[in-house]
Amino acid sequence: MTPPRRKRGGYFGSDPAAPKPLAVRLSHRVRFSEVDAMGVTWHGRYAQLFEQANEELGRLHGLGYADFYRERLQAPIVQLHVDYFAPTVLGEEVGIVGKLIWSEGARINVEYEIFKQNGVLAAAGFTVQMFVDESGAALLAIPPLLERCRKRWSAGEFGGM
Repeated sequence: MTPPRRKRGGYFGSDPAAPKPLAVRLSHRVRFSEVDAMGVTWHGRYAQLFEQANEELGRLHGLGYADFYRERLQAPIVQLHVDYFAPTVLGEEVGIVGKLIWSEGARINVEYEIFKQNGVLAAAGFTVQMFVDESGAALLAIPPLLERCRKRWSAGEFGGM
């Protein structure tokens, strides 16, 4: 059996007519609490790096935690995927790129890349979030919060990276 091929981004299919992804770029210095005994970033910490980009994307585009709270919505992550390519180490400053990918559905698709100081891709991955109401019931229709974001996005109101 052939193992699955690791991807280097482009996890979600793209519709040429869809607006370009909304992106953020952050930096993060790898801390002692994030590494294993060998000084290498523990694999489980990459989800936290992804979350930093996810939070900033939400804050900038009207999909932040305060916005969800105000709208009485939740959007739990239902899928998380990481492909690892090169280790990051204690004290290294890494670059985190997050890209909100357009979707026609009631979901939030975000792709991530983690770059080493020398520009080498250390990891790539994605998350999928689905909307639920305060009782935990899945929302199949696009909630107004996401619809407002999508209108501004398609009108070109959000700047690039």
